[in-house]
Amino acid sequence: MTREHGLMILRTFIISIAIIGLGWLVVNVFSVTYPFWIAAFIAWFLQPWIRFMKEKLKFSSGFASLFGLLAGIILVSSLLTGTLFLIGYSLRNFFQQIPQWIETSSVSLQHFFNQVIFPFWQQILGIFDTFSHEEQEALRQSIIQLGSQVGSLLGQAGQSLVDRITHVLLGVPTFLVAFLFIFLSIYFMGKQWSFYKERLRDVVPPSFLVLSRKFGIAVRARLFGFVKAQFILMLITGFIVLVGLLILKVEHALTLAVVIGIAELLPYLGTGTILIPWFVYLYITGEFSMAIGLSILYGIIVAVRQLIEPKILSSNLNLNPVAVLISLFVGLQLFGALGLLVGPVLLVLVMILNDIGVIRSIVRFIKEGWAKEA
Repeated sequence: MTREHGLMILRTFIISIAIIGLGWLVVNVFSVTYPFWIAAFIAWFLQPWIRFMKEKLKFSSGFASLFGLLAGIILVSSLLTGTLFLIGYSLRNFFQQIPQWIETSSVSLQHFFNQVIFPFWQQILGIFDTFSHEEQEALRQSIIQLGSQVGSLLGQAGQSLVDRITHVLLGVPTFLVAFLFIFLSIYFMGKQWSFYKERLRDVVPPSFLVLSRKFGIAVRARLFGFVKAQFILMLITGFIVLVGLLILKVEHALTLAVVIGIAELLPYLGTGTILIPWFVYLYITGEFSMAIGLSILYGIIVAVRQLIEPKILSSNLNLNPVAVLISLFVGLQLFGALGLLVGPVLLVLVMILNDIGVIRSIVRFIKEGWAKEA
């Protein structure tokens, strides 16, 4: 191994340690200052609108920042209101059907018990009577032990659920405080954005400012592409659900399709959160034709999404489909269901760094070291 190869290995090791250390620092700093980073991102994203109001409408910085913030809040609130209206409308229809479903379920369960469980239990008792006293006692002990284990598991599951709910409830005040800080920070940052930019120009090297400007432009473009891709996936899922529900002659098919399509955007939820309990309930109540139809519909949705998601993400984000597949798989392995969202986001971040030349600079440093002065 030559001296140049040794230096390349050393520089690779230094870069790796630096990236790991930087990642650790960013995660820990972000965990205690996240309201201000979120506020800075939103204020930066609202700058074109604020600049338009200042230059074209002649608003002062304070009013422009305030109206920009209000416009963002109105937009988000409108989207949330529309979503909640659709969900509320669907839930109202759902709760109107609950009494009928309970009555149908009770009749079906009673029929199932009388036709299946009760005869089976009688057969077990008949077999049990043929056992010797020792065998009967051993079977009783096994049943008691199994019941104790099931009870213990249910108790642990219940305690875990209570702990999670308690954790969520305790986090509500913290969330409200963080939201207040985000709200105030957006206003003040938007109002004094020019001041912060001037301060940055004084303390940050010009080359880094150029890179940060390129990074901001790339983030806007890629973020728009990512949102567009998720919206397309939501529309495709909603359309498939709508066609499937119409074929199955389900009432309120359009409303259910919209709700399920919106749920597909959420990493931990998706179509399975609605369709799986639905067809399981139908299997229990004996409506096998509808249950089989919904099961097939869910399988089609999962298969189609797995097939088209890499292509749609790659085309809207200008990414290689194989790279998207790798990011989805690695994200799923590292972060679970949330990784299906985190993986592509990290891939987009790496591609942005490559677009603005950061990756190339790192590779050049590893190969050649510091650039020699002319």
